[in-house]
Amino acid sequence: MRVVVADDAVILREGLARLLREAGFEVAGLAADGSELLDQVERYRPDVAIVDIRMPPTHTDEGLRAAKVIRQRHPGVGILVLSQHVHARYALELLSVGTEGVGYLLKERVSDLAGLASSVRQVGEGGSVLDPEVVGQLVGRRRLGSDPLEQLTDRERDVLALMAEGRSNKAIADRLFVTEHTVEKHVKNIFATLRLPPSADDHRRVLAVVTFLNAQ
Repeated sequence: MRVVVADDAVILREGLARLLREAGFEVAGLAADGSELLDQVERYRPDVAIVDIRMPPTHTDEGLRAAKVIRQRHPGVGILVLSQHVHARYALELLSVGTEGVGYLLKERVSDLAGLASSVRQVGEGGSVLDPEVVGQLVGRRRLGSDPLEQLTDRERDVLALMAEGRSNKAIADRLFVTEHTVEKHVKNIFATLRLPPSADDHRRVLAVVTFLNAQ
């Protein structure tokens, strides 16, 4: 699987590239800013672009804006965004352009080689990955008035959080010490409560989180 890595911090950029190579990925290019990232994606057509949210010149959301451009120009390229801190708004912006082949991880996770490799592969194969801390903040947020999650049970909220992390029904069952059949029932209830219509793919698992965030 071919990747490009964009981060203005040379140590993190080179370190991440080394980890990815050790995990068997082809690191086609390294970029220090959004413009260079777009050029590299155009040149190498990677399976996944790994992007730091904050890059020059303002160090605010240049990486996120570059990621959106990549999604528009090259929808087949997976986007894995890295962030130093949890930014719920940025996660929502990322997911708003589509849940297929997108991920949002905290930088502290990149030291876990197995977890990083799994996330990159999942995004490259069209899946969605959200950092557990991001999910916890997104799902745990409440607002005054009608809350789209108020009708969910505590167990369904637990299942929703694990769904948004990209876990399979089996993985959720193992984590919660229940059967897969029980998880399937919870998932169906979540979709019904959040009014997510049946589809031919699994991406409405993450749309369940997006539906909640759109009500904020």
